Amino acid sequence: MAGHSAFKNIMHKKGRADAARSKMFAKLSREITVAAKLGSPDPAMNPRLRLAIQDARAENMPKDNIERAIKKAAGNETENYENVRYEGYAPGGVAVIVEALTDNRNRTGGVVRSVFTKYGGNLGSTGSVSHMFQHVGEITYKPAAGTADTVLEAAIECGADDVQSDENGHLITCAFDTLGTVAGALEEKLGQPQSVKSVWKPGLTTPVEEDAAQSIMKMIAALEDDDDVQNVFANFEISDEIMKRLTAA
Repeated sequence: MAGHSAFKNIMHKKGRADAARSKMFAKLSREITVAAKLGSPDPAMNPRLRLAIQDARAENMPKDNIERAIKKAAGNETENYENVRYEGYAPGGVAVIVEALTDNRNRTGGVVRSVFTKYGGNLGSTGSVSHMFQHVGEITYKPAAGTADTVLEAAIECGADDVQSDENGHLITCAFDTLGTVAGALEEKLGQPQSVKSVWKPGLTTPVEEDAAQSIMKMIAALEDDDDVQNVFANFEISDEIMKRLTAA
């Protein structure tokens, strides 16, 4: 009986992982389709599409899915999406930025506002917290990509701004506007990256207690679960002790 229960738990976890992967692929496909529709279907001539494809490949999205998303842009059935950014505060005074890609601003705004309210946050106006962040590009590589010196040299030659290397891999940072170009140049030198993303990097982080941390994590999970939300960024910091208790719960 215990073995059967363990098997069910494993399958349940796998089911959740598969569902999350499916949702991620759907969001990546939407970004590829929108990028191809707004510009050229040729990634060499469309920086946004090139970046979207690099991001999808880094997440091991199948080539057929990528090509299907590009072809969909040529059809008339594609909705008109727009990029929307929401900003506000989570419990504990934590700043939050939500990036969405939506065909209905009222629907998406209503969902985001309700999530903020449900978990004790407050949705503000655009620009209310983004000044606390820096919009940059981040490219990650596994340790096998090369030594710290090799990756640093390649990053400098490709126009990156900073490199951090440790036993877990290499994190390369560049200006947001150059992310597609830098990622493409690095791929030629180091191979396919582990991830390629534009991020809102906080200038300062806000330490939070356990109760606030629980609410913030639930809020972020609820936001990321919405189909229109592409990314969520926050400037909170959780101590190792609190994190251990949260992950053990």
